Amino acid sequence: LSWAPRPGLSPANAAALLASGPEGEMLWLDVAHCPEQAPCVRLMGRYLLPPCKQRWHTCASFLPQGELLVCGDRRGSLLLFPCSSSSGRPTESTSIANGVIDSVSEDCSSESEPSCLSHRGVLPLESPLSVLFGLHGKTGVTSVTSHKGYIYSTGRDGVYRQLHLRDQQLEVLRKHRPCKGLQWIEELRFTPDGDLLVLGFHADNFVVWSSRTSENLHCIPCGGGHRSWSYCSSPSAEVFAFIKSGDVMLYCREAEPCEQQVLLASLHGREITCVRRLGAMEVPGHAALNVLVTGSEDTTACVLVLSERSRAAVPLARLSDHISSVRTLALASPTGPGDEGYGDEGLSALLFSAGGRAQIECYRLLCAGDPESTLESLESAVACQVIHVASHRLDAHWERKKNRHKLVKMDPETRYMSLSVVPGTSTKQLLTPWKFLAAACSDGSVRVFGLLEAARNLVLVAESFYHQRCVLKVEAFLHTGTGGERRHLLCSAATDGSVAFWDITGPITDATDALHQAEGDMQPLALGVPLLTIMAHSCGVNSLHVSKVPEGQYLVASGSDDGSIHVCLLEVALGRGEAAAGTCLQVLERVSRPCAHAAHVTGIRVLRPDLLLSASVDQRLTMWHRSPGKLVPLSTTFFHVPDLAELDCWEVVEAGGELRYYCVLCGQGLEML
Repeated sequence: LSWAPRPGLSPANAAALLASGPEGEMLWLDVAHCPEQAPCVRLMGRYLLPPCKQRWHTCASFLPQGELLVCGDRRGSLLLFPCSSSSGRPTESTSIANGVIDSVSEDCSSESEPSCLSHRGVLPLESPLSVLFGLHGKTGVTSVTSHKGYIYSTGRDGVYRQLHLRDQQLEVLRKHRPCKGLQWIEELRFTPDGDLLVLGFHADNFVVWSSRTSENLHCIPCGGGHRSWSYCSSPSAEVFAFIKSGDVMLYCREAEPCEQQVLLASLHGREITCVRRLGAMEVPGHAALNVLVTGSEDTTACVLVLSERSRAAVPLARLSDHISSVRTLALASPTGPGDEGYGDEGLSALLFSAGGRAQIECYRLLCAGDPESTLESLESAVACQVIHVASHRLDAHWERKKNRHKLVKMDPETRYMSLSVVPGTSTKQLLTPWKFLAAACSDGSVRVFGLLEAARNLVLVAESFYHQRCVLKVEAFLHTGTGGERRHLLCSAATDGSVAFWDITGPITDATDALHQAEGDMQPLALGVPLLTIMAHSCGVNSLHVSKVPEGQYLVASGSDDGSIHVCLLEVALGRGEAAAGTCLQVLERVSRPCAHAAHVTGIRVLRPDLLLSASVDQRLTMWHRSPGKLVPLSTTFFHVPDLAELDCWEVVEAGGELRYYCVLCGQGLEML
């Protein structure tokens, strides 16, 4: 049995009762009650739960959008049923409207009146419109609710999920893991001030977790979650009642003034390892707002908005799907009207995040100005929707092995050090174009992945262990010849200071054909050998950037652990051969600047053919003038972020036509210059 409030009716006078019975049959009963009168019950609908060992529902909620009922069952599945309020009229004369009972309800307490269940054969047995089987695992769904057009479900698998409806089908947008150890999530509460409270059990304690501040608001020892309980909060007090050893226990706490004031909220709990700029947004009442994405050692990625006027950084969404640190990010923006997510309003992009435990996550980000926001509130000025698209782990087969605790895992844990989206890979021949992603791996390999967003499928398509040591950076770029020939080129750098250049056109073409024939599954192909390898540094390459110059050539800039900077000018020549055999790279010029910085160079960008920007752990941001055969420092700016991990740059044309360059730096903090 479970209760569910009816939209549009007062909970004080009417509610819906859901009852599960034999053979998976669930009944929807409307219960109306008035003071000094017996309740009146009317059978409204009959539903059939999908077959499973424990075939009963655990929670239910009526959706405000349309006549739909969503419920969770003991098997962990989410089910969507139709629920027309007119379907119950033949079974009972009593009617409910506007939260009150009609005059015919005076006789509903008569003992001679037959039970409404005797008429249940009149109603059809409805099957679910949509089923997400085992979404929350075998421990069951604990609650389901709706808020601002989204559906939220909780379970005892340690996560809660955000869903929406598309053509009367349930679709999972993303999942959230509130905090470590909170395995039994029982309920979600949305507060008037915009906070989301997660109610659950951590070991033998009842916990109220704040999603906004990422902290426990209450922790009450009650013995654990196998008990009946109820929680109620108000501005004046918090009340928690539960049953323990047959006794009804009551915990009450009066509201106390908060003595702790947060002067500056943190973006992450540990070091920020990577940052990418999604774009800028114009919102009424605010100056230009920059939308950034950061990744951290605290295993989360954060989408945030940064205001130049107020100098405030406000998180919009936090992504917590990683089980280890987030080391690198990559963005793939829509390129045209044929690309999914392309739109004139707001920002849309595919976000790839990767790091420890050989894990890659992919999301679709949709950011738009919120028309309902107030002019003073930066937090509500931009609305960000996050859709989880796909994920991949190299050792996913290991996780599916039985009795793996008795085996020894021989392969070391691989970390993804760098990601780069291969540009221009959408094929016009296929109705479902694939996007490709290059990854630098700590096990000495360069890997290429293919993503089919429509099918939410991320597949390893090619790899090479040429470097034989940890690969630190990858950068993909597209070359178009004079005759329109296209070559997908890749640059990779390793811990020995070498920089290798690959032509991956052939492997991508072969992978596209194989994926199309195998319907999204294949064995990884071989990337082959690089076209060219140069020894740019004496030790690891920590920063890498490739920029096309107007003459059709390419500038490749790199920075190293030894504080040096290396720049080479490449020319690409295309022959009449097949793939890599017809591609030739020639180094036209090489410039090296030893001891450019006093520590690791962890960020470098080619702003113009004659202008470079480098940043280092020595907390210096240096502009360089490039001329034939030499690099000359122009200016140096000291920044405040210690242990610099990465930078990102972009250019902005001001109102007077002046061109300005902006950069954002991350490490033990975040700074924009």
